[in-house]
Amino acid sequence: MDVEQSVGTVANADTADKDKPKHQTPSLSSERSIGHGEQDLLGSQVDEVLAAKMTIVNDTIDEIGFTIHHWKLFCLNGFGYAVDSLILLIQSIVATQARKEFRPSYPTGLTIAVYTGMLVGAIFWGFSADIIGRRFAFNFSLLISSVFTVVAGASPSWTVLGLFVSLSAFGSGGNLVLDTTVFLEYLPSKNQWLLTLLAAWWGLGQLIAGLFAWAFIPRYSCSDETNCTSANNQGWRYIWYASGAFVFVLSVLRVVVVRLEETPKFLLTEGKDEQAVRVLNNIANRYNRPCSLTIERLRACGETAHRETTTAGMTQRLISPSEVAFHFRGLYATRKMALSTSLVWFSWLLIGLAYPLYNVFLPTYLASRGAAFGQPSEYITWRNYAINNTCGIFGPVLAGFMCRSGWFWGRRGTMIIGAIVTMIFFFCYTQVRTAAENLGFTCAISFCLNIYYGTLYAYTPEVDTNFDQ
Repeated sequence: MDVEQSVGTVANADTADKDKPKHQTPSLSSERSIGHGEQDLLGSQVDEVLAAKMTIVNDTIDEIGFTIHHWKLFCLNGFGYAVDSLILLIQSIVATQARKEFRPSYPTGLTIAVYTGMLVGAIFWGFSADIIGRRFAFNFSLLISSVFTVVAGASPSWTVLGLFVSLSAFGSGGNLVLDTTVFLEYLPSKNQWLLTLLAAWWGLGQLIAGLFAWAFIPRYSCSDETNCTSANNQGWRYIWYASGAFVFVLSVLRVVVVRLEETPKFLLTEGKDEQAVRVLNNIANRYNRPCSLTIERLRACGETAHRETTTAGMTQRLISPSEVAFHFRGLYATRKMALSTSLVWFSWLLIGLAYPLYNVFLPTYLASRGAAFGQPSEYITWRNYAINNTCGIFGPVLAGFMCRSGWFWGRRGTMIIGAIVTMIFFFCYTQVRTAAENLGFTCAISFCLNIYYGTLYAYTPEVDTNFDQ
């Protein structure tokens, strides 16, 4: 999403740490400034009128406070986290049995397919959300994922399976980039620690994947590839069917539980001030909360400049390569911002290497280690996998409360501690000699790794413009 719209997301970030001052309602003169101090970079990058309106909306969100609506969003957005981790791990779970049936010449094809789909989905839906709006992309991307997850179970060949895995990941990976954005654009500043806690749903998705594997793989799988056919190897297909049905239910709940309206900050970037006021007033009225926002206050700031073109009487949004390049250059406009951007991207590069190496290949590693410890049973292997993924749920829970209380320098300190402790357990894991130690250390690694992972997911959208700390 571009800088002009990300200002709405990050401008209400109280900070990446505990000591960020709370928004103050601006006067008309201050409404034409960014409202976060002279060091805030956005003043040189986006329309000042838009920034002033965003400040007013942020204050209104703080005025309304946290409601049941936000708890519903916490669950609905968490679905996206759960589905993304579910799809990621399912392909690694089913790969071994699917290989026995199809005997492919490129056995790691599913891993390449799932990450290709997630990458393309994140780029496509990230840019699409700035054109078609958050609401449609938020709901439709998850529905796409559910359809292709079900279809993947009926794949007649390894190539077709890879295609459907990629398309399923296209939907889930694209949905994930919207989960934090949509939630943050509605969230009061003092409750932003919930963005870290949101990653607990990631662990829940892992757990569901593990439970499906535990239920189907030991019972409905062939033992070796010499006599492995579709008839005696239905377990991996059942996992796809069950997971697809689960994702479809989640996509329906998104429409039924909360009929999500377009986020007010996106509406501001589109020049739809009246609709932004209506959305926030509807939330306030529904939960009997105060709301002083009026269309007159927004109009007093001026007219928002937004890119559009008219073709055949229709107004369309434009995103040109030169404009994308402009926003990328904005991420490196100052030395401090360039350093922060580079470190965030480098963090994602490293976690993108470490997380798949551990989680995607964990089933294979657990099986090999179990055999070495005299536990070759598939039932025990998948039971341990489910236990391991259960521990991953609680890492973001601890991280969320650490961020909320401001322990160890807030989000940055939480990530530092999570990374260091995870590293220690990884080194210790090389000395494992018994089955009990194997299970214990993998659970500890899963817990600590998700402390870092969950915090990084929350830190990234918050930190973009918080360079005054």
